[in-house]
Amino acid sequence: MNRLAQESSPYLLRHKDNPVHWYAWGPEALAAAQAQNKPILLSIGYTACHWCHVMANESFANAETAALMNDNFINIKVDREERPDVDQIYQAAANLMGNNGGWPLNIFLTPKAIPFAAGTYLPHEERQGQPPFRKVLGDVIQLYREQSEQVAQITTAATQQLDNLWNRDMRGPIDPTMLDTGALRIGQRFDVFFGGQTGNMKFPSVSQVEVLWRAFLRTGLAQFMQLTSITLDNILLGGLWDHIGGGFSRYCADERWLAPHFEKMLNDNAMLLELITGVWQFNRNALCRARIDETVAFLLRDMKSGDAFASSIDADTDGEEGKYYLWTEAEIDAALVGTFVAKFKTVYNVTRDGNYQGKNVLQRIGSPAPFPQSDADEALLAKQRELLLKVRQNRKAPEVDGKILAKPPESVYMDPTDYSPVK
Repeated sequence: MNRLAQESSPYLLRHKDNPVHWYAWGPEALAAAQAQNKPILLSIGYTACHWCHVMANESFANAETAALMNDNFINIKVDREERPDVDQIYQAAANLMGNNGGWPLNIFLTPKAIPFAAGTYLPHEERQGQPPFRKVLGDVIQLYREQSEQVAQITTAATQQLDNLWNRDMRGPIDPTMLDTGALRIGQRFDVFFGGQTGNMKFPSVSQVEVLWRAFLRTGLAQFMQLTSITLDNILLGGLWDHIGGGFSRYCADERWLAPHFEKMLNDNAMLLELITGVWQFNRNALCRARIDETVAFLLRDMKSGDAFASSIDADTDGEEGKYYLWTEAEIDAALVGTFVAKFKTVYNVTRDGNYQGKNVLQRIGSPAPFPQSDADEALLAKQRELLLKVRQNRKAPEVDGKILAKPPESVYMDPTDYSPVK
């Protein structure tokens, strides 16, 4: 058992039995790094993160890998939801060093907590061109010990860039043309066929969609409305939406919004709820109205924690991603026997072979029976979804991270230009 056994974060407690000598973020960790003149391996993640679990099981639970980490680094674990300030700073640093960022973020720092190398998920063995984690550790150790001038150049550049990012004076009136130009730049990066940013993975990117939506409200240009509508249609009808229990997953692993990454975040659902409410207020869209009601019902049923809300729901059950949410055709047939199951399977694209690792992610994109069906059919589908929800609730549910997020006093935030540890 390591120092994380004294923490309250469910994410940090998951790592308390690792053979890695983890510290939590704080003065003790940085003092140890400076006293021992060791670089820091800062690993940032959160409870619902699938790839955080994978890396923990592959590498952080491995005795040989842990020994390499313990001998050469001061190892710090951070829950990004508990310390968003630390996460924001080092995600920005990773971006400035040419890394896309994400979670888990594994970033290497000098003993004074200045970044000089960064990576995200790193496999235990080489995978799809990714070097194994142990090799990366060895390369970083060699860089730090034998190429001090290069490390100094990297840290100097990182400090200057971060200082410019946080401390330049951006005060002054905003020219309306700046808003239109920003919306245009965002729109140019959006997928005109499936919505969302172009690429092999699709995130809801709520802030960017809202920029497009507000640009339409401001300018009346149909192109902004088109991009917003295409994106929302795919978000609300595709695999990102949990059609049985409600709620949005964090992202989809394909460009067509069919294969979700099953973790559910409170912040994502809150932001999407606000966006689709604004769209519904404008055009009284029936799909938006349905998702508003269903999202609220999901939050109250599955994420309520006392008088507040839990921060996330895990992607995995028993180490299997999406196990709680996936269906075989036989399971659908058994649960909906006597309820015109053929209609349900047509609407939700259910097949014998499935669309996700031999099972089915329920979704209504490209369905032979598109949304909306007749009022009678939609009422039937709602009753069928209720039956499936009851069946699903008998399964082992994924873990809920019950910690409640609230804004702390400004005094606890990390100064991005100081790198001093704070409580």
